[in-house]
Amino acid sequence: MDGPSAGLPLPTSEIVGEEAVRNEIWACLMQEEVSKIGVWGMAGVGKTTIMKHIHNDLLKQQRFERVIWVTLSKEFSVMQVQDNIASALKAKEYLDKEEDKLRRAAILSEMLKKAGKHVLILDDVWDKVSLEEVGIPEPSCSTGCKLVLTTRSEHVCKYMGCKVIKVKPLSEEEALILFLNKVGPNIVQSPNIMPTLKLVVKECAGLPLTIVVVAGIMKGEDNPLIWKNALGELKERIGKVEGVEAEVIERLKFSFDHLKDEKVKYSFLHCALYPEDFEIEKDELIECWIDEGFIDDMGTRQEMKDKGYVILKKLGDNCLLENITNVFGQPRIKMHDAVRDMALSITSINPRYIVQAGLQLKELPKRGKWSPDIEKVSLMHNSITEFPVDVLPIKCQLLTTLLLQENPIKKIPYSFFTNMPCLSVLNLSSTKIKSLPNSISELKNLTTLLLRCCVELRDLPCLSMLQELKKLDLYRTKIEEVPEGMDMLIKLRYLDLRVRTLKEIPAGLLPKLVHLQHLSFEVDNEKTSLKAEEMEPLKKLECLTGRFEDISEFNKFISSMQQSKKNLIKYSLHVGSSSLHAAGDKGVTIGRVQNWEGELIMHPIEIQELNIVKCDYLRNLVDDNSSFKNAIDLRVCSIWGCEGIECVVSLSSFASSSAHPFQSLEVLDLEDLPKLSALIMKDAGIGSETTSTLAPSTTFSHLKEIRIYSCSSMKTLLPHWLLPNLQNLEKIHVEICRQLVEILGAATSEVEVKGSDALIKFHLPKLRELDLWFLPNLKSICSKSGVMVCDSLQLIGVAGDCYKLKRIPPFVPLVGNGQPFAYAPPSLAIRSGKEWWESLEWDDDPNFKNVLRFFPWGG
Repeated sequence: MDGPSAGLPLPTSEIVGEEAVRNEIWACLMQEEVSKIGVWGMAGVGKTTIMKHIHNDLLKQQRFERVIWVTLSKEFSVMQVQDNIASALKAKEYLDKEEDKLRRAAILSEMLKKAGKHVLILDDVWDKVSLEEVGIPEPSCSTGCKLVLTTRSEHVCKYMGCKVIKVKPLSEEEALILFLNKVGPNIVQSPNIMPTLKLVVKECAGLPLTIVVVAGIMKGEDNPLIWKNALGELKERIGKVEGVEAEVIERLKFSFDHLKDEKVKYSFLHCALYPEDFEIEKDELIECWIDEGFIDDMGTRQEMKDKGYVILKKLGDNCLLENITNVFGQPRIKMHDAVRDMALSITSINPRYIVQAGLQLKELPKRGKWSPDIEKVSLMHNSITEFPVDVLPIKCQLLTTLLLQENPIKKIPYSFFTNMPCLSVLNLSSTKIKSLPNSISELKNLTTLLLRCCVELRDLPCLSMLQELKKLDLYRTKIEEVPEGMDMLIKLRYLDLRVRTLKEIPAGLLPKLVHLQHLSFEVDNEKTSLKAEEMEPLKKLECLTGRFEDISEFNKFISSMQQSKKNLIKYSLHVGSSSLHAAGDKGVTIGRVQNWEGELIMHPIEIQELNIVKCDYLRNLVDDNSSFKNAIDLRVCSIWGCEGIECVVSLSSFASSSAHPFQSLEVLDLEDLPKLSALIMKDAGIGSETTSTLAPSTTFSHLKEIRIYSCSSMKTLLPHWLLPNLQNLEKIHVEICRQLVEILGAATSEVEVKGSDALIKFHLPKLRELDLWFLPNLKSICSKSGVMVCDSLQLIGVAGDCYKLKRIPPFVPLVGNGQPFAYAPPSLAIRSGKEWWESLEWDDDPNFKNVLRFFPWGG
């Protein structure tokens, strides 16, 4: 088993040395008698990196059915560990329904037993873990399952009955190699620097983390005096502290102190406000930096986001932040726990932060902790429900940031905000508050108010006093009216009002918010449709989500953008009503619009995703009069439930136009189109081979995936003459098309031209997957006289009633002299029910059956 079912490969940094310990761990994994392995060593010695490499090697080797990676943290809870393991198994929804710890353990235990022979890696274990309490079956020789944990404590390994393996620091030679790899080639060649550089490496004590962090900050530095100064500074720092952990922190602080830009330093420290081992979404982090003012105001919000990515790269290059991939394959940012310890040691002194995030706290820190010099407080991801009067902070004169998101807070007392005069950023997202106290109005310096996913919030006080507010996020709250005084918030840059319960957008509100760069309304709420006239003054708008009542209003909006020469960077725009939502950055959905008066204006918005739903009068998407023929950036197109659609493209559109429609299209999704008979059609009917000269080679030339569902008039999916345009096609999925007779068809005239004995080659060199589901009249995958040239084909999946399909077509390789029926694409598997496979006919060549690999569904 491989791929996502076994586990996803983890991003890793290069590894130098460590060969002996890697081999020792690997040998234990391969030995039946060793079931539990404890890998221990000091912070920054490379335990996690080594295990990431071993994790990826295990995936490649395929000896185990699953390799499961779970990161613990210092303050882990049993339920948290259970959730993390279930997420790694992609089965968390089964645990979400259960709150009882014991029953959750029983469910998880069954999950792991069903996962087959597996390796479970628990990274960064700080204290003993009761396997029984979590629901991890005791690994044994009989099951072949293994448990590996990494920890800073040898005692934890011994307590949990592990085979103990210590990761030692690198030798001087290995440390030097790693340092030189990071610091750059021009330094290596400098004889004036090398003696000092070796002493700097020695001060890193053989710890890979400190080596790469110190090397990152010295990268490209060719002044010998700066190297000597760095050596002296490192020695001085380490000499001032006692203990191994404190020395590690001082070495890491050296890197932080050498960041030249103060705002980059603050951006780094902000990452420590998240819980330990938290996987931070990049765009969310950059938005936080913008909210905090760490990124200077620029001409556009996009420029500020770009600057944020530059800061991320800087911190990544200096190894202060790690780029990782989460269990869903999404890129994230993470702080090494030792680097976070360093950041927290800084914020315990200057600037002063309170960071108690993700610790399962049930109440606020005691009043004495809220000293007057505290600047930022992070209590996110806890279990705080209320604020008792006796613990409310008294004087927080310098407090600028308060992060309380992901807490089940039900009520905030009036007096809570009265002693926070400098508060600038307040995050109460995903709490259970039903209202906000009127004292929020006293926060005259508030620039950011985040109330996302406060699904019980129905009432907000007057906001007119919050004159400095730049960002207001009310996504998925339950408010019915726009907050009073919002028309006074003229500095607003970011407004998210994606609220289903909102009853109206008051006339005259939006034109007053002239600095808006980001504006979102709920596209499924017909009561908050946008008016072009109200939008016209918003000259700085870059990101827009919203709904227009009809094509006329949409056209007016686009026309006003043309006149102001303004272009949206990101948008999801709906016209009419539809439950289908665009997933990409530039999407338009048109739903239940029955009469478009005149042309739909598409410029200047460079549409990338188009969804058309239940627009019955449409005959095709692109013809001579169509506005879509100029949509040359379109990547994804879905047409659902349009009863009049006969084809996607009419060839008449090419006759009088130089446009090349669908030249960038990658995904085409056609569903419930009862009259659809062809993708491309001549006016008089389906095109033959002679029409290929009329279809530009660029049309569909980037198409990767075709999905056809319930299109009952289609008889041939792809004619032979269209195939030269489809050389990048990777997947075809056809389902419930009751009249479909063949997938790849050659017209009678083609067969006549070639001669009855000649084979017509159907070239689809990148096709990987062909799914044929519930096609009761399908008789052939390609014409009787055809052979398929599809060397990349990995799967032909047949499901449901396809019993008229009696033969698998012959294949020939793209190069070489492979004979039909003697060759099959090297990775091809046929997956179907046994009954269908056994009904196939092999009259052309009985041996062909032996060339193919068959796997029954569920087998």
